[in-house]
Amino acid sequence: MLKWIDMPPVWLLGALCVAWVQKTHFGYGLSFGPVVADLLGGLLVGGGVILMALAFYEMRRHRTTIIPHQEADRLVTSGIFKRSRNPIYLGDSMILLGMILYWDAVLALPLVPIFVWVIERRFITPEEDRLRRKFRAAFARYEKDVRRWV
Repeated sequence: MLKWIDMPPVWLLGALCVAWVQKTHFGYGLSFGPVVADLLGGLLVGGGVILMALAFYEMRRHRTTIIPHQEADRLVTSGIFKRSRNPIYLGDSMILLGMILYWDAVLALPLVPIFVWVIERRFITPEEDRLRRKFRAAFARYEKDVRRWV
């Protein structure tokens, strides 16, 4: 059961809960400005959802797993994966930042780099190590050509 709790969506949900609590109970009158923050927040959330959907589609098309702790059957380098090695995690980060802006949770901004650090340590590094071992030369080329985040 613990391996199902230690999943990126759970970490994202936890960070979103912390941001919401900060916005609701510890606002201290700080604000980004409603119009710009709402617009930018909405664009980031929408962009994050689109990135994730494109990545899910591409992984399903290649019939490989989207579950981080499982062994990949194929190295996906097409579609959105030509631009980012981790578009789902990038989408998660965009959603977190977008919701922080939308909620006007100024003090929750440090959650974004903390979330990125946790995701890299808990998921990206182990995933890339597994891909590096399984797909050796193909992953080396892919890693050289495509950046980890953007």
